[in-house]
Amino acid sequence: MSTKSTRRLFLTSASAALVTPAILRAQSIATPIEEVGVPAASRGVDRNASSFQQQLWQDHFDTLGVATVVADTTSRALHYWNADGTDYRVFATSVPRREDLTKRGYTKIVRKRVGPDWTPTASMIKEDPTLAYMPPGPGNPLGTHAMYLSWPAYLIHGTHDTRKIGRRSSSGCIGLYNEQIAVLFDLCPVGTQVRVI
Repeated sequence: MSTKSTRRLFLTSASAALVTPAILRAQSIATPIEEVGVPAASRGVDRNASSFQQQLWQDHFDTLGVATVVADTTSRALHYWNADGTDYRVFATSVPRREDLTKRGYTKIVRKRVGPDWTPTASMIKEDPTLAYMPPGPGNPLGTHAMYLSWPAYLIHGTHDTRKIGRRSSSGCIGLYNEQIAVLFDLCPVGTQVRVI
């Protein structure tokens, strides 16, 4: 074996050894509790699951109120706590595709709707003039459930397009798999406090 071949083999082996622990860590991540029973094709993006950062509600709110949600746009995860803090769940989300579409701060859930219809905002139509009103159904970008925030045109909602979850893909909203928004919808009463970070 030539010196060149030996060196190439060494570099390839060393590179593989450095990458292997990261690959093993990524593969060892268990399915999050909130995704048990969700079809594999609809589960969170694996490469994103390892980036979830645990949040503590005390870092964001003085009390839990009727329920609490923290939507983390960096790790693309939504954190939920019930009123007494005994139920904590994390859901994979989509987040705004650009920084200028991202609104951060405190808000709350003011209205909820099963089978929402969708009307694009003026800025969405300016970007894409082909957009138009959509009734509830499989093509609707709000999915099966929507929770409207006190900020106009900002929602936490489902999506029929499962490719969006774990990515920067929305026009400002926080999106979840339809199966997961149905769970969160039942957990969050109107008045749930929300912080988007």
